[in-house]
Amino acid sequence: MKNLFALAIVVFFASAFTPNNVGEGTIIDTEKSVITWKGYKVTGEHAGTLKVKSGNLDFTDGKLTGGNFVIDMASLAVTDLKGGGAAKLAGHLTSPDFFGTEKYPTAKFEITKVVSRGKVGEYKIIGNITIKETTKEIKFNAVVTESKGVKTATADITLDRTDYDVRYGSGSFFDGLGDKTIYDEFDLSVSLVVK
Repeated sequence: MKNLFALAIVVFFASAFTPNNVGEGTIIDTEKSVITWKGYKVTGEHAGTLKVKSGNLDFTDGKLTGGNFVIDMASLAVTDLKGGGAAKLAGHLTSPDFFGTEKYPTAKFEITKVVSRGKVGEYKIIGNITIKETTKEIKFNAVVTESKGVKTATADITLDRTDYDVRYGSGSFFDGLGDKTIYDEFDLSVSLVVK
């Protein structure tokens, strides 16, 4: 009887802590994932990339249910310029005038709710993004596709930089900027590949 009781306990704990298809956590492949950014000003626009430092996406029965990721803000690169021009702009964007990456080396996003949009792999995402220690709730649409067993989640997100105390060159806070005005909104195109 004691042996039967002990066996029941072992089976219970084994089943409780054994992963199954009900809740699957999938680690983001930081080498294959990338975030592209685009910022706008009166006289044009600039674009570049950011690296994903870490994160995971959670799936239940193959459907996205949650997750989070961390952005390496110090990895900010400029892709529409070359040489010294690219390095100068990247240096300015990582300086305290903009994202202050020495003090704030990372930004992070955490999903708080996932809503199906009615088609396989299409979701409305609600979550909290933290930039320069300021956290705001954002909402956007995302698509998850799968090819040869590899899932990729993509989304386009528009943020207002002034919500995160990034005010340099903003016409919302400074008068008389003229053609030196930098628009408050910037775009992020996120592509997360999961292992």
